[in-house]
Amino acid sequence: MTSTARSIYLASPEGETGKSTIALGVLDLLTRRVQRVGVFRPVTRTAPSSVAWATAPADGAGTAAPGSADRDYVLELLLAHDGVDLTYEEAMGVTYDDVHADPEAALAQIVARYHDVATQCDFVVIVGTDYTDVAGPTELAFNARIAANLGAPVLLVVSGRDRTPEAIANLTEVSVNELRSNHAQPIAVVANRCRPESIDQVRAQLSTITPEGQGPHAASGSLPGWAIPEDPFLNAPTVAAIMEAVGGRLALGDPELLGREVLDLLVGAMSLEHLLEKLVDGAVVITPGDRSDILIGLLAAHQARNFPSLAGIVLNGGFYPTDSTGRLVEALDPSLPIIRTDLGTFRSASAASRVRGRVSKESQRKVDTALALFEQNVDGAALIAGLDVPRPEVVTPLMFEYELLSRARADRKNIVLPEGDDDRILRAASTLLGRQVADLTILGDEQSIRARATELGLDIDAATVIDPHDPELVQRFAEEYTRLRAHKGMTVERAREIVPDVSYFGTMMVHLGLADGMVSGARHTTAHTIKPSFEIIKTMPGVSVVSSVFLMCLEDRVLVYGDCAVNPDPTDTQLADIAISSAATALQFGVDQRVAMLSYSTGESGSGVDVDKVRSATEIVRSRRPDLFVEGPIQYDAAVDASVAASKMPVSDVAGKATVFIFPDLNTGNNTYKAVQRSAGAIAVGPVLQGLNKPVNDLSRGALVQDIVNTVAITAIQAQAGSSGEPGTNGAPA
Repeated sequence: MTSTARSIYLASPEGETGKSTIALGVLDLLTRRVQRVGVFRPVTRTAPSSVAWATAPADGAGTAAPGSADRDYVLELLLAHDGVDLTYEEAMGVTYDDVHADPEAALAQIVARYHDVATQCDFVVIVGTDYTDVAGPTELAFNARIAANLGAPVLLVVSGRDRTPEAIANLTEVSVNELRSNHAQPIAVVANRCRPESIDQVRAQLSTITPEGQGPHAASGSLPGWAIPEDPFLNAPTVAAIMEAVGGRLALGDPELLGREVLDLLVGAMSLEHLLEKLVDGAVVITPGDRSDILIGLLAAHQARNFPSLAGIVLNGGFYPTDSTGRLVEALDPSLPIIRTDLGTFRSASAASRVRGRVSKESQRKVDTALALFEQNVDGAALIAGLDVPRPEVVTPLMFEYELLSRARADRKNIVLPEGDDDRILRAASTLLGRQVADLTILGDEQSIRARATELGLDIDAATVIDPHDPELVQRFAEEYTRLRAHKGMTVERAREIVPDVSYFGTMMVHLGLADGMVSGARHTTAHTIKPSFEIIKTMPGVSVVSSVFLMCLEDRVLVYGDCAVNPDPTDTQLADIAISSAATALQFGVDQRVAMLSYSTGESGSGVDVDKVRSATEIVRSRRPDLFVEGPIQYDAAVDASVAASKMPVSDVAGKATVFIFPDLNTGNNTYKAVQRSAGAIAVGPVLQGLNKPVNDLSRGALVQDIVNTVAITAIQAQAGSSGEPGTNGAPA
């Protein structure tokens, strides 16, 4: 089979450029446009068939801990992306030893293995070598030869670390010439890890690099160039990496917190008084295990308000508190990792200081940071245009999810998250803020929430945290709630007891315009989440019932299922409302409006109360919205399968191509969406509530972090429609 996959080759003229993070950004960008994206590493340190893998010190990562047996983390990082479906072995070419032994044979094998990947993919991201073996100039030339033989255009990545803008431009020009002299085609350059204050000057200098008549950018007169600032957080090691480096073991603390990034290393050999002055958030303190005063003082400081949150403590020298001191430490039950090592102070500090951080699949915050830097500093549209990536004919779940984030980011809205005491909410908040998807307000005790986020290694600094017991807001909300519920005999005194409940408090924020939407339900029932909305936000004009849909992301398209979460047995009028609202929601998220009113009967073939209800609802929809394509009653197979539709309902604009499916009752809808989700491997995004004046959405109590991220993005998009006055906002009739 001949390969037809397009590709891009990421090459650098030296090590430690952070090329792997650029590769992650390119991969993430392509998965929005391409159905099947592959990853390929032409040269690594170990053969694909190896059982024991030695760690190659990857691009920008430094060396791994001595004696570790680990696979190429760059490859693992990229293969872990949801858009890639390749095995580790498939994505590898040859080893450095193969290149040394016979460069030409190695090149031939690289080409053959690449084409094995390319036949499975629509686009391949090829990540060049990491300068861990061959001399620099020779290695760049070999990368150029590989790119030329694979027919892959080159994205050049250069390091701006400790370089002036002029020096970066000079290095780029020399590298571009080296690539061209070996018949490779550079199409763009990224200067990574630049000084933040010199980003504009770097971009100006890069604009002087010309493509010399080659490639798609020849007419523009310059090679596209982008500059990305250095972010020290990306180079921060984890507590686990420090523990491995010192040969330590966890004595006390939460193992989950070993994944936190270490932002500073301190040796606690001074008095506690002076040590406390040097503490910063994210620090690991190395101190002799017999310094009980230091240990207890650090634990007290870590737990105290207004003191930095530490990442860990390393007790060295083979000592550990015993007797009463040891019992006291254990009684404190610290979550902070306390690590024991037999190394002395000097050797512990030396080993820990040599550990370099890296972006890996285990660090979501680093992945979010890397992607945000790429998105904010690289013109993705220009890069895609330069690669001549065609517009997709299908919509994969990943494409749909990325479109949600992109649309939410384009006009950021403020979404309130009432459940600030849930770690999943904090993790989702860190991702949403890092990717600049939405502005967030989190409810709860600010000090506790920020302390827990810091302890988890999350960054929620940009979030607003509000205490739902804030006296001023409680009074304001109580007075408004009393006004809204006066017909029910509500009093201000009673309202003061109700509104501090996080669901009521968050809903009042949305009602009064202090937030644009609300997402809750990770810890609360659906009723607890949406009941305040019925009382406070209420339904839109012309809508008789609040309902829900699931956005069902299949392998190649997105369908809308409603109602699967709210109304147990809607009347014909309510069913018509659900259909109209669901069609509006479909339009809002780019799904065609072809509505199938589902039943166990198609057309006029059946009768009975249930079929008659669907038939009546269909006529109501047609009378209220004659512009909509709607069919009913219709069976599911006739709605989705063209061959079945041809025999059961041959003359229909909906049969065989329905995109919006309206179930006759909650029992049918809920079971069907779950059956499709499990049997077809579909991603169910929702439930998305519709029909409310302002957006409020409910989470499953088993929601994953990505579910929360998607739901916040959906809520933000609904809020965008509301603020723009678009018809059909939140499922309103158009």
